[in-house]
Amino acid sequence: MPEYKSPIHSKLPKVGLTIFSKMSQLANAYKAINLSQGFPDFNCHPRLVELVHKSMINGQNQYAPMGGVMSLRERIAEKTEAMYTIKYNPEDEITITAGATQAIYTAIAVIINEGDEVLIFTPAYDCYEPAVELSGGRSVFIQLNGPEYKVDWDHVKKMINQRTKMIIINTPHNPTGTILSMQDMTKLEKLLNGTDIVVLSDEVYEHILFDGYEHQSVARFPKLANRSFIVSSFGKTYHTTGWKVGYCLAPKELMKEFRKAHQYTVFSVNTPMQYALAEFMVDAEQYLTLGKFYQRKRDYFLEGIRSSRFKFHPSAGTYFQSLSYKGVSDEKDIDFAIRLTKEFGVASIPISVFYNINHDEKRLRFCFAKSDDTLERAVEILNRI
Repeated sequence: MPEYKSPIHSKLPKVGLTIFSKMSQLANAYKAINLSQGFPDFNCHPRLVELVHKSMINGQNQYAPMGGVMSLRERIAEKTEAMYTIKYNPEDEITITAGATQAIYTAIAVIINEGDEVLIFTPAYDCYEPAVELSGGRSVFIQLNGPEYKVDWDHVKKMINQRTKMIIINTPHNPTGTILSMQDMTKLEKLLNGTDIVVLSDEVYEHILFDGYEHQSVARFPKLANRSFIVSSFGKTYHTTGWKVGYCLAPKELMKEFRKAHQYTVFSVNTPMQYALAEFMVDAEQYLTLGKFYQRKRDYFLEGIRSSRFKFHPSAGTYFQSLSYKGVSDEKDIDFAIRLTKEFGVASIPISVFYNINHDEKRLRFCFAKSDDTLERAVEILNRI
């Protein structure tokens, strides 16, 4: 077949196969323990599977309402009010989405126009910048440095101008495992007072915090909530990342715009899973105890490598732990991550790929949402390096 020369000018010329796919492929090729991509290697609660089956048997297999199954939206509203003392109307302020990534993309697409600027804190999850670019906007990056990755709000203030239309925050934070404090949120609230800047708050790990920390959702702060899209994920909460079901909260006027785009991208989301999640959410303990569940795994992993040459600050949230390998090698983190996979059999993600610049702190991200057996085998290998 003759070579085809595309006339298309790519809107994302720098985007290729994601690092997550690359490292997972490498892990498969070398039969390595995959602590790179963020998904559990254990099953979700059997009751949840039973409820999906029941929904299918009961004929709940056709299109769901565009905004989502109402019973699920009602459970989300009840949970949000109970946790953050704010009322969202399930009718017009909550939308069920095809995973958190779709919600993030949609929120950016309906707000950002040609030339608008979006503030993004790096290291950052990789879906933010491409969505801004596809919308014709410009990403303005604010670099955070390890191991604490604290936000300098005075610096953020200097980065805001008349073109700034959105600021994206993520807490608990992927990839660093850090969290924003109440003081951080108060400073953000004060900073945005008197502006029209919209906040996109990625809170997919809202139930996974450790050591007694409490999640500081923008929903707790009325002056932030009234300008914010909040995105969360059932996949992270219920160990069902493959279902791709998430949701978005926003005040009525913002959600009105969100749904205009939502109806033409996915229209609606998997119906039987929505009914199952609505019934499963009645048991609040399933998400209220999630932090305790993952803290045990974090502690198991960190205690196991305490005598290794890797150094760490314990993750405050998410199911990721970053490890410094400065005492092991002076290789670039991408090179070391590849060698760690090929030669030793443990796959991770180099932190530098989450930056927009060449910034290598000799850190790798490991996912500890794994069975004890998987973690034990990984620990044994890391201790030998």
